[in-house]
Amino acid sequence: MNVLKKLVALSALTLLTVLAVPAEAAIKVFASVPEWAALAREIGGEHVDVYAATNGLQDPHRVEAKPSLIARARNADLVIATGGELEIGWLPLVLRESGNERVQPGQPGYFEAARYVSLREVPAVLDRAQGDVHAAGNPHIQTDPRNLLKIGEALTLRLAEIDPANAAAYQAAGKSFNERLRAAISRWEKLAAPLAGVPILVQHKAFPYLIAWLGMKEVGSLEPKPGVEPTSAQLAAIVARQASIPARMVIRPAYQYDAPSRWVSAQAKIPAIALPFTVGGTAEAKDLFSLYEDTIRRLLQGLKE
Repeated sequence: MNVLKKLVALSALTLLTVLAVPAEAAIKVFASVPEWAALAREIGGEHVDVYAATNGLQDPHRVEAKPSLIARARNADLVIATGGELEIGWLPLVLRESGNERVQPGQPGYFEAARYVSLREVPAVLDRAQGDVHAAGNPHIQTDPRNLLKIGEALTLRLAEIDPANAAAYQAAGKSFNERLRAAISRWEKLAAPLAGVPILVQHKAFPYLIAWLGMKEVGSLEPKPGVEPTSAQLAAIVARQASIPARMVIRPAYQYDAPSRWVSAQAKIPAIALPFTVGGTAEAKDLFSLYEDTIRRLLQGLKE
C-alpha cells in the first residue's frame, strides 16, 4: 500500500513538474509605432509577443519617455524603430534607462526600418530654424507599401538571427507576407489610378512617400515649416493661391488636429480628408493591408466630393 501511495505521489509530482515547465517563450518585441508592431505580427506570428509604444492617434514626433515604456524596453528582445530621427525625442532615453544591452543601437536586438529604404526630402542644409526637419530625410516611410517589402525582408532575417530555433517559421511567414503584399500593391495601384496627377494640399508634410507612390501632386503645405502651426494670415494666403494653383483636396494624418484643414476646406470649397497614416489611425485601418485600402478609399472619396 505504501508503495502504491509513493507511485501515485511520484506520478503527481512528475505531472506538476511538466505543467510547470513553460512553453517556448515568445520573442518580446518593442515597436515604437503601430506599423512596425503590425509588421512584426505578420512575420513573427505566434513566436512573437509584440508591444506598440504608441497608438494610431498619437503624434509619433511627441512621445513621453514614461517609466512604463522603460520597463517594456528593459524586458524586450527586439526593438523596432522607424529611425530617421522620428523617435529622437524619446527612444534614446528609453533605451538608455532600460539598461537592456540586447536592444541598444548596434546590437542585433535593435532594428531601424529607415535603414532599408531611400529617404525623401533630405535637407540640403540642416537648419533647425526651418522647423522640425530631420537630417536623414522624411521618416514617414510607412505611407508607401512598397517600402514594407524591403523592410519586411530585413526584419525576417533579423528575427531569424535572434531566434534561430524558429528561423524557418519566420522565413515562411516573411515570404508569404511579401507575396500577399505584392499582389495587394498591384491591386491598389489599379484602384488608385484616378489619383494620378491630382493636386493636393497637406496640413503636415507627412505623405511624400504616399504622394510619390500614387503619382499625386503636392502643391502646398498648411504648415509654413514642418511642425510649425500656420497663422490665419498664412492660411488665407494658401486659399488665395487656389485661383492660380488649385488643389482638389487637403489631407492630414488622423492624429493631427483638424482646425487648419477645416478652415481651408470651408474657404476654398475643397474636401478635407483625414488619412489613417498608420494602423489604428481610423477604425477601418486594423492591419497593414486595411491601412492602405482605407487610405485609397478616402482619397478616392475626396475626388467625388
